[in-house]
Amino acid sequence: MDSLQDGAVRVETLAGLSRFRRELYECLTLRADALFELMDAVLCAEGPVTSLPELSLSGVHRRGHGAMYDALAQGHINASRLRMALAGLRLPRGTDGQISIALDVTAWPRPDAECSPARLHCHRPCRCDGVRQTIPGWPYQVAAALGGGRSSWTGPLDAVRLGPEDDPTEVTAAQIRDLVARLERAGQWRSGDLPVLFVLDSGYDIVRLTWLLREEPVRLLGRIRADRVMRAPAGKRRGTNPGRPPRHGAEFRLAQATTYPAPVQESAGIHDRFGQVLARCWGRLHPKLDRRGSWADHEGELPIVEGTLVHLAVEHLPGNRDPRPLWLWHSDPDATAHDVDRLWRGFVRENGRQMFTTSGVTRGSGRSIFAEARQPLARRSIRLFVKG
Repeated sequence: MDSLQDGAVRVETLAGLSRFRRELYECLTLRADALFELMDAVLCAEGPVTSLPELSLSGVHRRGHGAMYDALAQGHINASRLRMALAGLRLPRGTDGQISIALDVTAWPRPDAECSPARLHCHRPCRCDGVRQTIPGWPYQVAAALGGGRSSWTGPLDAVRLGPEDDPTEVTAAQIRDLVARLERAGQWRSGDLPVLFVLDSGYDIVRLTWLLREEPVRLLGRIRADRVMRAPAGKRRGTNPGRPPRHGAEFRLAQATTYPAPVQESAGIHDRFGQVLARCWGRLHPKLDRRGSWADHEGELPIVEGTLVHLAVEHLPGNRDPRPLWLWHSDPDATAHDVDRLWRGFVRENGRQMFTTSGVTRGSGRSIFAEARQPLARRSIRLFVKG
């Protein structure tokens, strides 16, 4: 099929790749030649890279393994310039021009490196006995631009390493702010464009993220637990006695259908993998916050953080397994302002069928946003930002 493509399109594509490779080379400030060939060797590897000496045997790596170790020990990458180069690439967009970016944590396992600093227990089946669900390693939070359709390709834009003392929610908010600022400097987003959509899996405190990013031109879409309780907007105070007006309205229990009011939007259709699909959404809902956890140190009165709830019910899963409820939170509280069908299709497309087989209690308990076919690409992007 490549031979049937338009020649001008192929030339422009290769020219864009060449420009990025030149910019990538300029980001390597020490041991540039050796590091550049090492990255080519990683990208050209036929399978997972299990040892460094194997990379030095690749045809694109023209130096000995000694130069490779020297590049890893003494080389340096200008990560800020590389991030700007990635933000300046042509990004996939939806039909309405909106940019969609996925955020998820990919673990770099380091079970045998006992002296490696700042290791954490990452959510991943351990290779030791096949029972434990964590493994010592370095967690990296990767941001990647999402394209349309059923494609396994993503465009890595950023990677941040999470440390033992970091607050994951604060780190995520800072990463989103910095990424949006780079997209604006690169001309990818301008005032008047649709807000950038960030898609998150379970494990993120999406309500607090909504509050921390309330001034940013972003929208958040993420999965929440199926046992949470939301509240409707407060109505007028009942009775004639004076007093403080209520802050919270009627309860909306996700696990109790009798508490559901009439949905603002409802969409039904047929999906080739899930059969009959019913999507419903309710706007202007908020959780009743408590002064604990991430809100323990909040100054002043706890805020009312409103959003839109999306409930997705499917007929079956591949293999005739019973699906579990899937609830999504969208940071835009106006449920009539967005297409509920587009929201759930975008989320399911990037997360796979296993989104319906887990309750989403902890990050990493279900399938990653970067599915198995995408994980090597995500991990390779990590190695562009870190040394060793």
